[in-house]
Amino acid sequence: MAKRIISIGADHGGFLLKEILKKALKEWGYKVEDEGVYSDKACDYPIFGFNVAKKVSSKEAYRGIVICKTGIGMSVIANKLPGVRAGLCHTIEDALSARQHNDTNVLALSAKKNSKKKAVNIVKTWLETKALKGRHARRVRKIKEFEKKVFK
Repeated sequence: MAKRIISIGADHGGFLLKEILKKALKEWGYKVEDEGVYSDKACDYPIFGFNVAKKVSSKEAYRGIVICKTGIGMSVIANKLPGVRAGLCHTIEDALSARQHNDTNVLALSAKKNSKKKAVNIVKTWLETKALKGRHARRVRKIKEFEKKVFK
């Protein structure tokens, strides 16, 4: 697995926030793979969310970040791929919980509900937070077991 590779993608509603986050990620020492979109021209979000999730599912990327106006559509498409646990986070507390309790590997963000500064702080928190052991690890293992049954 590429330990420092972050795959990132957005639709037109998340394009500007994606560009800001790419810059921050590079400053923090991550290699960023941009899956698009490359302008704020209207587009269909599933393509970009799928491409990010595919990189995480195949372990070509360490983690993924997907952005649209609400973050909902992107989290839906990302969670369609095996091995992906995408969480929509609106706050730093959400990011902590998503990592600690669910060991998420894809972060979904709302471009509409987050300021640039807040989004950067959510991403930083999410990247720096480790998954908890104990009951939380047991629950994530159960998710993986269900996944194996579905994606045989």
